[in-house]
Amino acid sequence: MLRDPVFISDLHLCAQRPRTLARALAFLDETAARHAELVILGDLFEYWPGDDSLDAQTPDDDVGRTVVAALRRLADRGVAVSVMHGNRDVLLGARFAEAAGARLLPDPVVEQVGAGPVTIPTLLSHGDAYCTRDTAYQQFRLQARDPRFQAAFLARPLAERRALIGQARAQSEQEKQRLAAEIMDVTPEAIAQAMREAGAAQMIHGHTHLPGRHAFPLDGREAVRWVLPDWDHDTEPARGGSLQVVDGVVAPG
Repeated sequence: MLRDPVFISDLHLCAQRPRTLARALAFLDETAARHAELVILGDLFEYWPGDDSLDAQTPDDDVGRTVVAALRRLADRGVAVSVMHGNRDVLLGARFAEAAGARLLPDPVVEQVGAGPVTIPTLLSHGDAYCTRDTAYQQFRLQARDPRFQAAFLARPLAERRALIGQARAQSEQEKQRLAAEIMDVTPEAIAQAMREAGAAQMIHGHTHLPGRHAFPLDGREAVRWVLPDWDHDTEPARGGSLQVVDGVVAPG
């Protein structure tokens, strides 16, 4: 049950976005004073090559250690930290979770969200699973989340993993330029089916970088889908933000 959570996603933290990193770290400090729970719904990092990167010596590894230490400080101050894998950091593992004092959430997961006696079953997800019109990406997603594929990938040297991830990121950016925007957004039918199967009339996800509140009819009642904003304070205008629960109701942070 999440009684006083704040939700964020798609921070894409890396050394190349120092202002975004600084804002994220400040946000984590603010969270400790204002909320009892922090829920990160994927893509905390721009990429994560494996938990052994916590021992490596590149600028992005420094970012990883800095963020892990900030999350641990939150946890040590009594804030419950939950992290879901995104498409960019699907290799976050048990060592990361232990170092950060966080629990790894499955994707999707239903949590009771609210305050006092009023809670709402809420479907939480990164969101990429519901972009079903992008069939090439869905094939990649299945492969990237296959435990056997991950084990084989993590067995490669760290430098080789970085190079392969870099190639995949470059290819992904090229593909985004080719695809129509609606193909990269979630499919309404997939969202409705997921919420129906979960028994949830409320959903929170990220991934699409299209923040907002979407209300729609679902089996004779109103359903609400909240989309989290992505973060980028290194370009103008800056982007970012969160969702929080106010008097049992989800609202922009």
